[in-house]
Parts: sequence; C-alpha cells; structure tokens
Amino acid sequence: MKSAPGEGYSLPLLMRVLPILKEEEIDYLVIGSFALAVYATVRATLDIDALLSVQPARLRQLASRLRSEGFAVDLRMGDDSDSVRGMLEVIDDAGGRVDLLGGLKGLDPSVFDRARAYPVLGEPIRFVGVEDLIAMKCLAGGPQDLLDARAILDAQEGSLDLDLVRSLTRRFGRDAVRALESLLSS
Repeated sequence: MKSAPGEGYSLPLLMRVLPILKEEEIDYLVIGSFALAVYATVRATLDIDALLSVQPARLRQLASRLRSEGFAVDLRMGDDSDSVRGMLEVIDDAGGRVDLLGGLKGLDPSVFDRARAYPVLGEPIRFVGVEDLIAMKCLAGGPQDLLDARAILDAQEGSLDLDLVRSLTRRFGRDAVRALESLLSS
C-alpha cells in the first residue's frame, strides 16, 4: 500500500495513537481514504480516520488520556440528528491529524468482526471490511464519497458480497440506499 500525499504526517501520528487505544482496550478500525487505499485507489488526504468501539463517556476519557500524552485534542459530540456520535480530532506538532469517530448511527455492531488486518510499517493495522466501507461511503453521500464507493466497486468486482453491502447500507437509511443503488445500476 502506498501512502497518499498528506498521509506522511498523519501515519506516524496514527502509529503513536494505536498503542494508547490498545492500552485503553478500545477496538478500532481505520476507515475513510486510508482504507480506500487498501481496497481500491490512493487519493490525497490530510488526515486518517478511525472508527472506535466506545460509548460517549469513554470517548471523553480517551480525550483526557490523549491530552495527558501531549496531543492536541478537540472533542466534538454529536446530537440525535448527527450520523457521527462523537469525534476526537487528534493533532500533533508535525501537522498530522487523526480523527477518531466514536460511533455511527445505524452502524452494524458486527463491523469490528469483519475487520481485516494489513501490515503498515511492520505493524498490523485493523481496517474496516470492504463491504462496510462501501456502506459508510454511501452514508456520507458526498460527491467524493460516492466516487470512492464507485472505485471500490470497480476494483473489487466479483469479490464483493453485494447482499451484505445492501444490508449494511439499509441500516444507514433511505438516502444511503438510493446512493448505493444508483452506483450499482451505473
């Protein structure tokens, strides 16, 4: 896997955050464009996104721990209308940024069971499963997200469980389903 422009700063930060997640016994999955590089194509990004298996109170505790380790941390909590329950933006002095998402509304709880580990800088990193990533991209629904989903569908043609993709996407609501079906019909 090649690093996309901008990830040179964020990857070392991720590699410093992951041991803290392990110590705190917090499960994670790398998602977003860094995961896209595993399944389809490399594209420029300035940050790395990871999904955490945590409740809001635990996200607050993690923010405190990361601050105590010297990281700049911005904690934002979502409300009932937000698809993201909460997010920690972790920034280091080198300009790296890692966004730690504390849950997604509608997320299949088995998402962490479908994780795939790939070595990055000699360490196994847990990435979201490909079908889950497509569903997440349809949830996000922006133009770049849908281009990313299309790239994954094209790159993984024949190896995807499309029934699983549809089931996972349905959990995110009608807009996500419409986005997926539009991609599948094009």
